[in-house]
Amino acid sequence: MGMICRLVRVEERQKDPLVVLINDGQKLSSYDRYYSMYGHVEKLALEIKKGASSVEGVEAKLWQVPETLPDDVLGKMSAPAKSDVPCITTNELAEADGFVFGFPTRFGMMAAQFKAFLDSTGGLWRTQQLAGKPAGIFYSTGSQGGGQETTALTAITQLVHHGMIFVPIGYTFGAGMFEMEKVKGGSPYGAGTFAGDGSREPSELELEQAFHQGKYIATITKKLKLAA
Repeated sequence: MGMICRLVRVEERQKDPLVVLINDGQKLSSYDRYYSMYGHVEKLALEIKKGASSVEGVEAKLWQVPETLPDDVLGKMSAPAKSDVPCITTNELAEADGFVFGFPTRFGMMAAQFKAFLDSTGGLWRTQQLAGKPAGIFYSTGSQGGGQETTALTAITQLVHHGMIFVPIGYTFGAGMFEMEKVKGGSPYGAGTFAGDGSREPSELELEQAFHQGKYIATITKKLKLAA
């Protein structure tokens, strides 16, 4: 399952569960879109959503991208059932003011399920409907050398072709970025976790970093929207 945190376009006042009014009467919404086979990325996504929603005038919404593997294959992989988070369509992406994209790593790059979804956004690319919108990235890897930076680095090409603005967290997480006593995923590119053999759960520090990323990107998205 792949996840998105989307910040929706400004519209006239009306009821919409995806958006919330900001102080000038406009609306801002954030989408957290992800793919998560075993649930590690989803746990980070939930914290990113909380962080984004903590910014006044921003409401974050979680989406997953469609699964591409058949059920029998997923069963052989012992993959748990997907959550009830809705699957996003390409047209819904255009409604966003900002995004946070999350996925597990496959050989140092994003999972094929998420790449397949992005490959279907050619219509948005032709019209550049996502150009100028901020986007962040978060991820899960199996080991410390499994792609905590290369997964984000190779994903940036998708943002570039759409004209999106990549928003890394840098070292804004403070002391948490320099933790050396505990195993911790994530990097200046974005929040992350280690899944190990699948039994390891995101640590408290990793979840705190995810919350920080959501809040950080939502704050930047709001500033860009108000300045437009």
